[in-house]
Amino acid sequence: MTLKIVIEAGGAPYEQVRAQIAEQARSGALPVGYRLPTVRGLAESLGLAANTVAKAYRALESDGVIETRGRNGTFVAAAGPAAEREAASAAQAYAERVRRLGLSEGDASAAVRDALRAAYGD
Repeated sequence: MTLKIVIEAGGAPYEQVRAQIAEQARSGALPVGYRLPTVRGLAESLGLAANTVAKAYRALESDGVIETRGRNGTFVAAAGPAAEREAASAAQAYAERVRRLGLSEGDASAAVRDALRAAYGD
């Protein structure tokens, strides 16, 4: 696993850690089941505070990219079906919420497109 943190103008360090691990897991550079370094170990190797790496790991676990197995460590999680189920669940919750708010289907879709453009940088 190779990570590069740019402190000056590269965004929040925890977000850089999160984004790089997520991308490497998505691309297969970090295969499913790969054991990640400990929070403290990765923090030391990157010259970051342990809380910064812990925040990135919590976000990655929340996103389903990694899983913590107690004292056994933290591993890259199987993406595919779990990620798709979580996305479908989030989409369903969003659809129910915007309907309760009274948004039209077109307005709700436009909001999603805008959010995806912002998230993916398109």
